[in-house]
Amino acid sequence: MAGSTEMASLEESFRKFAIYGDTKATGQEMNGKNWAKLCKDCKVTDGKSVTSTDVDIVFSKVKGKTARVINYEEFKRALEELAPKRFKDKSKEEAYEAICELVAGKEPINVGVTKAKAVGAVERLTDTSKYTGSHKERFDESGKGKGKSGRENIVDTSGYVSAYKNAGTYDAKVKK
Repeated sequence: MAGSTEMASLEESFRKFAIYGDTKATGQEMNGKNWAKLCKDCKVTDGKSVTSTDVDIVFSKVKGKTARVINYEEFKRALEELAPKRFKDKSKEEAYEAICELVAGKEPINVGVTKAKAVGAVERLTDTSKYTGSHKERFDESGKGKGKSGRENIVDTSGYVSAYKNAGTYDAKVKK
């Protein structure tokens, strides 16, 4: 069988894949989805001799009758089941060591994870100088929001009709 350092890195890989995508996972048990991800990421499945169907069948075979997860011992048994299928030209022990080498020390790969960008649409939509209509009224010249006064229609109680050009000139005319 494989060396003790390789077994330690194999167990470490098991734990990393077991907690992948689950915030409540302890790393002691692995579900079927993470088992399939481990096999795919570590190149155990090659699409010819070992397919995703084979991976699912082996998972169902090694787990308990009513269980939904496998522990580390069942994980090693599952690798033993897949080893002769993946490495047909090797003996059972050599195949198991080869499959352990594929898995040992690996981590889940995050492919296709969306990264947030602060350019493009976000930049364009947050540029207050390009706002028009009623939205333009919510910001001052510097682009800082006016707060409540920018959102509400504040009633003009001066006594003049709105948009009257000579508002506030009555008192000056009367005093003459």
